[in-house]
Amino acid sequence: MKSSLGNFPISRVCFFSPAARTRDAMKEFGDVYEQQYAVALFNSVRYEIEGGGGTQSQLLHRKDPLAGRSIFSGNLFQYLEENRKWRNRFVSVPNSYNINLYESKTAHDRGLHPKVTINCAGYKALASMEEYMELINNSLPGIKAKVGNHPFIKCATQFPLILWHPYAHHHYFCVMTEKEHKKWHAVLQDCVRHSNNAGLSEDCTVQTPAFTDSVRLHRQAKGHYGTWDMMCGEPPQILANLVMETLHPELRNVIGPRLKGKLQQRQRNWMLISDAVYKQVLSQTTGQYEALVEACEAQKSPLDARLRTDMDQIITSKEHVNSKIRALVLPKAEQLLRTSVQPYISSILEALMEPTSRGFSEVRDVFFRELVEISKNSINGGGKDKLGEHMERLSMLAFHPVKMQSCYEKVEELNLEGLQQRFDVSNPSVFISRAQILMREQMDNAVYTFEQLLNQSLEAQGEENMVKTIQRCQDRVLKKYDYDSSTVRKKFFREALLQIIIPYMLQQLSPSCSPELPRFKELIFEDFSRFLLVENMFEEVVLQSVTKDIMMAVKEAAVQRRHNLYRDSIILTNSDPNLHLLGETPGVDWAAKFGGEEPDGSVEAEERGSGRRRKQVVSMIQLDGFTLPYESCLEVPGDQEDEEEEELGLHEDPKSPDSVNEIRDLINPVVEVVLPVTEEGKSDVTNGTEQTGGTIVMEDGVQEEVTHVTTVVDDRPRKSLRDKTSPQTILKQLVGSKKQEVDKEEAAIKNAIEEIEIAVREDDGERVAEEPAAESDGESSPPPVPHSRSRDDSGFQSPTNEGPDDGELQPITNGLNGADKVVDPAEVEVILA
Repeated sequence: MKSSLGNFPISRVCFFSPAARTRDAMKEFGDVYEQQYAVALFNSVRYEIEGGGGTQSQLLHRKDPLAGRSIFSGNLFQYLEENRKWRNRFVSVPNSYNINLYESKTAHDRGLHPKVTINCAGYKALASMEEYMELINNSLPGIKAKVGNHPFIKCATQFPLILWHPYAHHHYFCVMTEKEHKKWHAVLQDCVRHSNNAGLSEDCTVQTPAFTDSVRLHRQAKGHYGTWDMMCGEPPQILANLVMETLHPELRNVIGPRLKGKLQQRQRNWMLISDAVYKQVLSQTTGQYEALVEACEAQKSPLDARLRTDMDQIITSKEHVNSKIRALVLPKAEQLLRTSVQPYISSILEALMEPTSRGFSEVRDVFFRELVEISKNSINGGGKDKLGEHMERLSMLAFHPVKMQSCYEKVEELNLEGLQQRFDVSNPSVFISRAQILMREQMDNAVYTFEQLLNQSLEAQGEENMVKTIQRCQDRVLKKYDYDSSTVRKKFFREALLQIIIPYMLQQLSPSCSPELPRFKELIFEDFSRFLLVENMFEEVVLQSVTKDIMMAVKEAAVQRRHNLYRDSIILTNSDPNLHLLGETPGVDWAAKFGGEEPDGSVEAEERGSGRRRKQVVSMIQLDGFTLPYESCLEVPGDQEDEEEEELGLHEDPKSPDSVNEIRDLINPVVEVVLPVTEEGKSDVTNGTEQTGGTIVMEDGVQEEVTHVTTVVDDRPRKSLRDKTSPQTILKQLVGSKKQEVDKEEAAIKNAIEEIEIAVREDDGERVAEEPAAESDGESSPPPVPHSRSRDDSGFQSPTNEGPDDGELQPITNGLNGADKVVDPAEVEVILA
């Protein structure tokens, strides 16, 4: 491996070969997988022959809801570790939920390959640097970070977004506003949620159970019986996580003490090593898993033929062996169940039911609010175009991460504290993620059913009484949602209880039962030995011993109507048999049906990428007053060392071909600066207050390259070269608008002070005129000379309305006790205020 740690090759710090360790782990896993593949094939064929199934859902289900859609696109600032700078990237999230980063929106629109593509499986989306530093500071053994320890990167804004992985490369982003931060964080969380769940399809009735059982048995052989939060992503990614679960701690213990330098440098170097090893492991697991699956699939046809021929004999043989194993295991299992499991079932179930049911209830509320908006539009005479826009937005409601965020947050309150040590539940994230996926599926099912019912009603009855039609469809769908929600939650509770309890029981029973299992192999015919494994039958017996108690606990909760759970028989499964015929029809294109066009910036705004039109689920983010710089590719120093030498700011990228035009377009409507361009293509900028006219001057012969702009303020050059689209500049513009409001208020206060002052002077003049004129030698007293002051009743002398400067407060005297005291104008301003 040639990845380097500075000038020191990683291959020299690895005292054991990751390639050899991966090869050995895959060999062990491959042996288990081949056995479990035959067992999974037997179960699949038996289920196909015997039939059976669960309760039929009331809501319709669409197979590919995101066809022709993209999730989100916009701009983020990405931290580049090679030069420790922040650069503006255009980000596109297609319906695969991979994150594609482009140099600019122009590159995306031209269909160019992204500079970076991120598969979010196994990642965590962090919204603060504090969360990230807590994880980083625990990454190396024997190192205690100081409180308030600074990160090795400096975020360009106060709104960071970080994708953290326990083994792979970390990705750092930031945005400039809180609104952007919340929306992007929800999008990243949805990318992680979908990528974690997308690897193992339930439609693969052989490969998926064979793989999951093989992973579980492989971990149990290593002593790991509890839930595993890295069971996420595609099978090669899961296998890489499986290898790294053992390899990573050993690698850290060997290399960690040998890392030199400051704490931040050691953390950075350790992450480089971990990422390089993970990439090598992932490359090996990908190739070896593909070869393993190919070999098993080649044997599927002969195995399938043998199963269908001898199915009855195989089932009889299995039942015979099962009875023998049950006689050995069941007494021990029932004893363990009574003493250590049954007392905790109700508390575990309650801990699962409360947050999960709140989440499903929030899904119903969000769906209901959207339908209310549609009804309001019809009442207010919005017309067909508006109805088409509303229905287009509604069709993607389940995949709108911002609107669904309130639902997901309810489930994130799930807490199994107190049960984790007893039942070896390392993290409740496994159950939280599963519940969130089910919530999204139920929301989409409800939306799709409403669409089909409404479309059917409109075609049959026309567009008259639209509000009543919408209301009837809404009521039907909500009733069906309540029933399906109850069914899905009960199934989820049963599966979660089994995932928590079964590993604990296997761990307790294996030491006494496992040594006895090999003798039961003699009871199985050799021809059937590939389909009947005593280890699997042992687990089935343990499963059967606890299933009855779990079913009774969930049924009792349903009978009591706790958390709005329904009994299984409360609604007939064939209550609306004709509804499922609608599920075979294609989805409704509401925009085409009603001729509505989507406005710019709407939830369904279109993006043009790779030569195709894709409707976007989440709308673009626009700041009030101006648009974000979606096309400029800029840089900002991101390291502590850089910050010490220059002020943090975004710099233009001299390699970007579109920067001049973009900067010109962005600056023109915002500020007025004289920008003459020299022959070399470099700009010479001076302070706008020193220029006449205050307009931008761009010469026609500007070269397509970045011009570095230096702004001079108070005749002193600034340290950094700032662009008008940097996070700091735009934030200053936002603050500047607030400052202008404050300045206006101050000016109004000052004007009020002046008006009061003038009024006081006029009042004093009137009082002087009303006094009896003093006669002296038959002549009236002369008028007051300019700047003279007449004393009022309060003892203060009021200035006359004449003065050298009408807009300036002059010092006045205080005639207290006959002594004149000079009073500062600021004091008068405070008194008048």
